[in-house]
Amino acid sequence: MKTFLMLGGAALVLAATPAMAEQDTDRAGDIQVKVLGTAVLPDGKITSVNVDLVGLPATTQTKANDNFVPTIAVEYFLTDSLSVETIAGVTQHDVDAVAGLPGAELVSDALLLPATVTAKAHFDLAGVKPYVGAGVAYFMWLKDKPGAATLPLGVTDTDLSDEFGFALQAGVDVPIGDKGFGLTFDAKRYFIDTTARWYAGNTLAIETKHKLDPWVLSAGVAYRF
Repeated sequence: MKTFLMLGGAALVLAATPAMAEQDTDRAGDIQVKVLGTAVLPDGKITSVNVDLVGLPATTQTKANDNFVPTIAVEYFLTDSLSVETIAGVTQHDVDAVAGLPGAELVSDALLLPATVTAKAHFDLAGVKPYVGAGVAYFMWLKDKPGAATLPLGVTDTDLSDEFGFALQAGVDVPIGDKGFGLTFDAKRYFIDTTARWYAGNTLAIETKHKLDPWVLSAGVAYRF
């Protein structure tokens, strides 16, 4: 992890130097659009219990399920070696207990919009173009429902908090021919939490903080113009 952070920071600093900017302005202003298949692999474990009126077992622990979704990335090149990218897509997850109440569904159909902007440094290795990047993210929950296991406890509503975090990124673009088409492979690691709240009527019955920190792995096609 420390190595990933150091490489990402070093590459971004190098990409921003005036010398590199002067050398790589031939394709400044290009836009690259990527259509991707994306695996979203979150953690979801409890890091703290703030409110517990129902008496959760002391060993209670949770996991958010993985999901596979289509996504689109749009990238603007400031120079040929420095770009800014954003992604578009939503992903849906359940949160289940894996200890204490194993198998209990606690959150159902939570729909996440992971708004993300990253700055990327690109390199050219014999025509293959690896990159590293880093940026900010805002996880916005568009909807969520109480899990089936919480309904017998009188839970009527569930809320997951929207939160800011950051992301590290690495990948490679593989051009196909000279018309702007290519293949692309991308990996992001997010660092972000959420606070989950379960309500019984107007009463806050349970409040827990969860580490999300998903890996987001993508592969697809790209077009640069």
